[in-house]
Amino acid sequence: MEASSNLASKNQHQHVTKDTEKRITPTLVACRPTWFDVHYKINPWMRPLEWEKNSGTLSEKAGTGWEKMRHAFEKLGFTVLLVEPAQGLPDLVFTANAAVVLDGRVLLSRFRFQERQGEEAHFKTFFEDLLKQGTVKEVASLPEGLAQEGAGDCIWDPVRKLFWAGHGPRSDQRATTYIREFFGREVVPLSLSTTEFYHLDVSMCPLSKGHVMYYPGAFSEASQRAIEERVGPELVLPLNREDADLFALNAVNFGDKIVMSACTKDLEQKLNDLGYEIVRVPVEVFNLAGGSAWCLILRLDLESNTA
Repeated sequence: MEASSNLASKNQHQHVTKDTEKRITPTLVACRPTWFDVHYKINPWMRPLEWEKNSGTLSEKAGTGWEKMRHAFEKLGFTVLLVEPAQGLPDLVFTANAAVVLDGRVLLSRFRFQERQGEEAHFKTFFEDLLKQGTVKEVASLPEGLAQEGAGDCIWDPVRKLFWAGHGPRSDQRATTYIREFFGREVVPLSLSTTEFYHLDVSMCPLSKGHVMYYPGAFSEASQRAIEERVGPELVLPLNREDADLFALNAVNFGDKIVMSACTKDLEQKLNDLGYEIVRVPVEVFNLAGGSAWCLILRLDLESNTA
């Protein structure tokens, strides 16, 4: 069935849809770091001079670490769909920023910084190909001029059946309205108050047993209260700055497994005591661009009617 376009929906969404009853199986999107480097600075973690001095070694580490991460996800039962790398788009590897996805419906990102805006057309083509194949059900775009950076700033909480949505450094608060209207699900807006913790996915991580890890220093006081009230004292897990700096929050939870690059021994023990098992992947080199495990993948299998 050919994709159809609807450029004048009442919510200003641009979208194409395809009917399918195919259930989404554990599937994620990733992109090999063929052209990954750090030659510009759009967040405080990015260190172009350090990359330039050690580019050969760091590029090799990025490639081998990414492959080990891919194998770890495949071992967990995921099918990995690959986006074609593109020269001149070094951050294309951070596929979490491509879109927000739930129930096979894809809401494409719009990037705030010019350095990443070239990724938009690349990801649009990729997802429209998936639509034609029946892998996803719908592909939609936000209005021009409205910044929202995908699952980097919008995380589905399968226990509470809602989206946590960050806004501030990279995504506009107004985008939460479009996310709510498009998916028909509750969206809790959270104000990110620092440039270091520029995306929600480096600041918060909901877990399958109802726990929510977060770094309080990343959020406004009002947003800290909102998290604590929604989650409750028995399930909220505030992390210290050391674990936040290790990108422990930029983790992927699947069942009782938590895929991450690093954390303190204290946090690992706490998570083990709560019934989680940490699967370590050697992707620390991507910290030099401000990302880690969650940033490097985008899950397509999230469904609103399952935990």
